[in-house]
Amino acid sequence: MDSLFSGKKIVVGITGSIAAFKVAGWVSNLAKEEADVKVVMTESACRFVAPLTFAALSGNPVLTDMFAAEEAHSISHIELGRDADLVLIAPATANTIAKLAHGFADDLLATTVLAASCKVLVAPAMNSAMLINPATQRNLAILKELGHKIIEPVSGKMACKTDGPGRLPEWADVREQLFAALVTQDLEGEKILITAGPTREALDPARFLSNRSSGKMGYALARTARRRGAEVLLISGPTALSTPHGVQRLDIQTAEEMHAAVTEHCKEMSVIIKSAAVSDFCPEQTESDKVKKDAAKFVLNLKQTPDILKILGQNKDQHGYLLVGFAAESCEHLKAGEKKLIKKNLDLIAINDIAGKNTGFEVDTNEVTLLDSSGFTELPLSSKEETANLILDRVVSLLNQKRS
Repeated sequence: MDSLFSGKKIVVGITGSIAAFKVAGWVSNLAKEEADVKVVMTESACRFVAPLTFAALSGNPVLTDMFAAEEAHSISHIELGRDADLVLIAPATANTIAKLAHGFADDLLATTVLAASCKVLVAPAMNSAMLINPATQRNLAILKELGHKIIEPVSGKMACKTDGPGRLPEWADVREQLFAALVTQDLEGEKILITAGPTREALDPARFLSNRSSGKMGYALARTARRRGAEVLLISGPTALSTPHGVQRLDIQTAEEMHAAVTEHCKEMSVIIKSAAVSDFCPEQTESDKVKKDAAKFVLNLKQTPDILKILGQNKDQHGYLLVGFAAESCEHLKAGEKKLIKKNLDLIAINDIAGKNTGFEVDTNEVTLLDSSGFTELPLSSKEETANLILDRVVSLLNQKRS
């Protein structure tokens, strides 16, 4: 599966900061994901990391001088800015931020940004006192007014031995922000609630009833929805997955806790996607102490948990959200999906085969059938992230139909 970076022309501007060494890894990762990376370095940046390092990592000559670039490589600042799909300036020093805010054009990087017709992302990295200085904050505000995106620095130990904000974030978060800059923001303004993972119903302090859900599908939906501009609330059962960048996460354990969380937040949402594998049953009684093996009973009495999806369907028209459900089936998939679509009053249902080796629980791929009132569409076997994008494509279409 191709990366979103595949074939994209990305200009990376390096300025004079010790954090330049960290961006070497970013350039390497972009190149590995098949982006066409052109690195522009300021004169002071070359004092921290040799241009040859970035040339080797990017696979392209490094550009350091406006006139040398035009003569040696026939690439001007106009061509760089015009042809790029994205410009990333990292690390961005206080000096460079000031230049960009006030339209200076005294080096190749500054002129490239002035000539750029694509999105420009700026990742500040500097001493904390310099970052919070009113002059720097004013310049960052100006960049935002100009339409540039600021990759917010994080706090930590600085090279100058102080603690505070001013460090570059980790690549995983930066990658998501670059993806968001490259994809259409067709979910901007939408508030989406996504449930993910399993629930756990306690038998005693040591044991519980649960299922095989890993949460990967729900987290992929949250990640891709955020990339496409949505404000995302992820209500998650127990999982080892990391929270996607920019997503608000609320952790729960039981079906009752998930029911309470969904009920609290559903009224403010425009879309609800219920991809969690919620336990249908829980023990009638939970033991307060661990049950010893020789005292265990071999008959377990169960009771039903709240049918969250059905409750959401009953309240859907009142609150106005679009409701998407999932059906994990091992046989007669379409028939079961059709029944659930109607019974739960859903706008869309994603039906997946949990019996397949490459679909369902715990794997990184999926192959689902989408079903709504207009019929069904069988999606190809693909990564859960690509499947999430295809599901969100249908969500966007349904939202447009609903509002037209």
